[in-house]
Amino acid sequence: MNSQYALRCIGLTKSFNGKTAVDNLDLSVPTRQIFGLLGPNGSGKTTIIRMALGIYARDAGEVETLGSADPLEVRDRLGYLPEDRGLYPKMKVAEQLTFLGAIRGLPQREAKKRADAWLDRLGLADRAKSDTNELSKGMQQKIQFAASVLHDPELLVLDEPFTGLDPINTRLLKDLIIEQRDKGTTVVLSTHRMDQVEQMCESICLIHQGRAVLAGGLSEIKASYGETSVSLEYEGESGSLHGLAGVREVRDSGRTASLLLENTEASQDVLRQLVDRVRVRSFRLAEPTVEDIFLDKVGYVAPVDGDNGDGGNSGEAVP
Repeated sequence: MNSQYALRCIGLTKSFNGKTAVDNLDLSVPTRQIFGLLGPNGSGKTTIIRMALGIYARDAGEVETLGSADPLEVRDRLGYLPEDRGLYPKMKVAEQLTFLGAIRGLPQREAKKRADAWLDRLGLADRAKSDTNELSKGMQQKIQFAASVLHDPELLVLDEPFTGLDPINTRLLKDLIIEQRDKGTTVVLSTHRMDQVEQMCESICLIHQGRAVLAGGLSEIKASYGETSVSLEYEGESGSLHGLAGVREVRDSGRTASLLLENTEASQDVLRQLVDRVRVRSFRLAEPTVEDIFLDKVGYVAPVDGDNGDGGNSGEAVP
């Protein structure tokens, strides 16, 4: 294995019922980083993950997961939080975590010890003897995270991990993910939430319709675009922002807006136009956001329910 990468995919391809879900995809995940697999719902992210982990057979292409061409050979070194609930609903919470730790190679006593420690850390010690299906969606999501890291994996794959979490628990989970990275774990964060990628990831791959449209270090990608985005705070009518010379796109949220410029040199002329139309409270030239870059690459993306060809939730636990 090239020790520089925890996961590599070459020419990865998968179809379901004649529909291509992943199309000749190349992907390289550097070790000891949080890597963002980013794309809208239906772009193929979950299918990519399931092939990389050996859950789905691939139609074509190669996968190298922690140096192995067969992900199942290294499954005890992998952690996986699936997008769908991967828990057994009728099992007690502590019993379930102990079981999931044991099938990942932990001795029973050690698995029980770690399960108790994680429940305490997540504020769920008092629910240890509850049936899993008695927990809220947010609590179940925290249990899934604990199950994915209980055995100290080398590669941790998180598919939409913040689903069902309130802001406080979202912050907790972000801190725990960063902690895993700091321990040396490689983390793959699959999400459609571009703000999460912006905050946490060092490298990214943007997925659209089963294809990689852009990949690499996030800072390098942003630098290649230059400072062609303006963050604007203003007072006035939103329609006043349209038709500005030197602006190729306006994304207006009411009191704030993002203006994508034709080039950096246009900024001063744009500002002069703005002060004649609205009251400018803040005007800041910046690198484009991940959302700016994604939309520049693929344009408008209509929402899709579920991932391409995943076949929906089987209702079965995914240990």
